[in-house]
Amino acid sequence: MISEVWIALYIAVLAAFTGYTVIGRVPSLLHTPLMSGSNFIHGIVLVGAMVVLGTATTTTEQILGFIAVVMGAMNVTGGYVVTERILQMFDRSKPKKGG
Repeated sequence: MISEVWIALYIAVLAAFTGYTVIGRVPSLLHTPLMSGSNFIHGIVLVGAMVVLGTATTTTEQILGFIAVVMGAMNVTGGYVVTERILQMFDRSKPKKGG
């Protein structure tokens, strides 16, 4: 039991350092495509949370599953809103204001 906790903690810390290193090296021009890719991944996480909620048997599992679904939906929605706003900044078809 204790060794499983240490393994899970090790994987989480390793994933955090890897993610920080990868994101830190992305040029600013590629952040928009990267956001779109992360939105795709967050959509998969949302589907996983819904599956877990569907198989929950205890009240605690159902509450945690519901919270996971709500937070996943907020994450996906917010990601798409941010991506849309970033893409609007680069839209050349609209004239710029004040100039």
